[in-house]
This record gives sequence, structure tokens and C-alpha cells, in this order.
Amino acid sequence: MPSGYANPDALVETDWVAAHLNDPNVRLVEADEDVLLYEQGHIPGAVKLDWHVDVQDPVERDFIDKPGFERLMSRWGISNDTTVVFYGDKNNWYACYSYWLFRYYGHTNLKVMNGGRAKWLAEGRELTREVPTYPATSYTAQEPDERIRAYRDEIRERLARVGKDVALVDVRSPQEYRGEVIHMMGYPQEGAQRAGHIPGAQNIPWGTAAREDGTFKSPEELQQIYSSRGITPDKSEIIAYCRIGERSAHTWFVLTQLLGYPNVRNYDGSWTEWGSLVKAPIEKEV
Repeated sequence: MPSGYANPDALVETDWVAAHLNDPNVRLVEADEDVLLYEQGHIPGAVKLDWHVDVQDPVERDFIDKPGFERLMSRWGISNDTTVVFYGDKNNWYACYSYWLFRYYGHTNLKVMNGGRAKWLAEGRELTREVPTYPATSYTAQEPDERIRAYRDEIRERLARVGKDVALVDVRSPQEYRGEVIHMMGYPQEGAQRAGHIPGAQNIPWGTAAREDGTFKSPEELQQIYSSRGITPDKSEIIAYCRIGERSAHTWFVLTQLLGYPNVRNYDGSWTEWGSLVKAPIEKEV
């Protein structure tokens, strides 16, 4: 049955993953918010993407550079034509973050397992603690695709157009958006000097795109969620943000891959950057 999503190939179901466990052209990547889950059991053949270690520059607040990404792909046995399938915990938020980063470096044959780790477990499917090893590959990344990433100076330049041809989507919780809390509970290291939101941003929490079982809502439901708040595909630019870019990457995935919006960017500096900038305007609703 057709999914109705703009890019139906961006999602696969658990049945598809189960049928491709031994496919040498497919690489499963588990990307969790809780980095200890992988060791407790993972889908057979899956490699672990640890966001604190594997894809962060050791000095700058940035991702690994192009050579670093190429080395990571080689270590995981991923070639340029490998189909990479991401899954993880908490409605696939880090899985979608990983999808966005891989797209940033030009890997296009990407998928997310709908429902993530929770759905796989709910169906009683096989887990293993065996860590796979793969022969090293020769991988060539593309130059970073800056069309899908936004930076603070670009946000400043567009503030006067927000609500007109530019839309900002704050995907954090309503409490963070209103300025009642300065960081999400449990993440004090990712706070900021001030609480609130970027002026003109619409608050559409990232989790509203998922059902209770972690799968994505229907195209019709998703369209209603975003269009009712003025987040429409005719905007010249839509920029999503959260606190470090992981939740907003989930929204980026929904808007670009599931709804087909053409001009969406993820501001991964997000509130930990904006909320500490000198002279950066903010709004509160408290």
C-alpha cells in the first residue's frame, strides 16, 4: 500500500529490515540518545553511532570534517553505494539526526526504520550483543551541503522576514519555548545563558510528528500539524532549531523527506548558541 509520503524510500518498516539482515549492500546503524542501549542488545549486524564520540570534532563545536567522515565510513565498511538504514530510541530522533548529517556529506542512499528500536522490541524481534566487524572500504564524501544547514548570522539576517517568506520552527517543549526552563530536564550541560525563543518562531514540538508507538504520523496528519502554524512549502526558507540540533533534525526529516518541503535547513547551533549570544534578541511568554 502506498505510504503517501513525498519520499517513501526514506522509510522502511521492520519487516524490510528483517528481510535484509544478511544483505551485504545494507548497513544498519543504531544511533541512540541513550548510548548504552547498543551494548544491551542491538539488531544483528548493526554498528553503533555514538554521537559523543564518532561524529564530533574533538576541539571545535562542530561535526567531524570530510576526511573524518570518510574514515568513519571506511571503518564501518560503508561504500558510496551502500544503503544505510538508521534506527534508534526515542522516536528515532538521533536516527534522523544521523540521516541529516550523512546527507550533509552527500550520502543519498539513506533510510530510517519506522518506529525505531522500540517497535523492533515490541515485535519480539532478534537482538544480539555481538559487535560486527566489516572489511574497510574506500569512501569518498562530498563537500558539505550547506543548503540543509543554517548558522547564527544567517538567522540574524532573516529575522525581519520571519512570518513572511521565512519561517522559524522551534521544536523544543512548550516550557523551553516560553522561557519557563532554560534547558531540557536532564541536560544541564546543554543550557544557555537565557531562556526563551528566537523572535517569530513557531513552537511545534518535534514529538508531535510521531505516534505513541514511535512511527511517523500519516502525511495528512503531518501536513495539518505544520500548515496550521504557517509552516508551508511555499516559504522561501524554513529553519528548524532546538537546543543542539538533534530534535530539529527530526523535524527537518519530516518536512523534507515525508512532506517534500523544498527549502528546509537545520540550525544545529540552536538554543545553546542563540541563548548565549551577546545582543541576540529573544522572546518569552512568561
